[in-house]
Amino acid sequence: MTREALTVRCCIAGGGPAGMMLGLLLARAGMTVLVLEKHADFLRDFRGDTIHPSTLQIMHELGLADALLRLPHEKVTEIGAQIGDTPVRVADFTHLPTHCRFLAIMPQWDFLDFLAGQARRYAGFDLRMRAEVTGLIEDGGRVAGVRASTPDGPLEVRADLVVGADGRHSVVRAQAGLGVEDLGAPIDVLWFRLSRRSTDPANTAGRFDNGIIFVMINRGEHWQCGYVIPKGTIEGLRANGLEAFRADVARLMPFAADRMAELADWDDVKLLTVKVDRLTRWYRPGLLCIGDAAHAMSPIGGVGINLAVQDAVAAANLLAGPLAAGSPPPADLERVQRRRMLATRVIQRMQIIVQNRILARVIGRRGAPQPMRPAWVVTWFDRSPLLRRLPARLLGLGIRPEHVRSPAVAPTR
Repeated sequence: MTREALTVRCCIAGGGPAGMMLGLLLARAGMTVLVLEKHADFLRDFRGDTIHPSTLQIMHELGLADALLRLPHEKVTEIGAQIGDTPVRVADFTHLPTHCRFLAIMPQWDFLDFLAGQARRYAGFDLRMRAEVTGLIEDGGRVAGVRASTPDGPLEVRADLVVGADGRHSVVRAQAGLGVEDLGAPIDVLWFRLSRRSTDPANTAGRFDNGIIFVMINRGEHWQCGYVIPKGTIEGLRANGLEAFRADVARLMPFAADRMAELADWDDVKLLTVKVDRLTRWYRPGLLCIGDAAHAMSPIGGVGINLAVQDAVAAANLLAGPLAAGSPPPADLERVQRRRMLATRVIQRMQIIVQNRILARVIGRRGAPQPMRPAWVVTWFDRSPLLRRLPARLLGLGIRPEHVRSPAVAPTR
């Protein structure tokens, strides 16, 4: 079978939020850029759906926010939860200094399709679906490209810069031999969907109860549901039987109790294995990792997609100039890691605290005789509109939000 060979300025492995945003920004800066995505489409059960104000601000700076928000989405201006039988409010986004003062709940495949469509307006952009990176090409101690498999045969791509944006199970970072620091996670999540009716509640919500953490995401025609369990306990849950699991879900979603038959068997309940890790070094000569390939995040706060986008913006800002002249030197790649490492460390540290000190304790209370009640500090946020601005700023903007500073050429398509 004939081997296809290409040469581009930048080859990006992975068509997730980090890869697609970086591809758009580099093509917008006049580069030839190829994104390789191993799947045939962007449809995934475990894609995050929360587009935070920081990401919406980037889309606004690109002049794309209005077009993006014409796609179906749900606006969330306030985050709350139900703790035991008590509803509480913890974050209010309406005071953020951003163009969009809300979270947009939008299927990630719609967001990625939108980014791909915008990137295709630039002559230098190419996206190959069903193109799976299988190895790196090295030349004189630097990464000089990738090898990939496609339905049409082997593909060899030479590039001045290879970017690993291929997620938490990154082939690129494994092939590059980059060291990974595993920070641990005591939880996993069962992910499933139930149909949604017009008479159902409208809001995306979370519930904390003795032994139970449950999240419902409004996706319009259906609910995407997350059921948190202690890590490694899935087999015990299955041994208890599907009917017991349905009964638990019906108790948490009483308005949907008549829909439990939609969970016909355990194949309808997918296991999301939670992991939190980060690379000790994100780069080698000719190669940079960003997004989940550089730092896998917990689903807490739904911030993974937004950190990935921030990584991409920082990489484009710092590397567009050097990349235009050839392969960026390692010092420029290190600048990207240095700029994004603080945000990564702070958010991961906060997620670990929440996992270990809150979530693990909640799911460990199954069978507790006393009903669960909000901690006093949570009631402070519920009672104070001013305090609710603080978690909103942390979740909505994060640590060191990025702004688009990379150059731009006019679209050609």
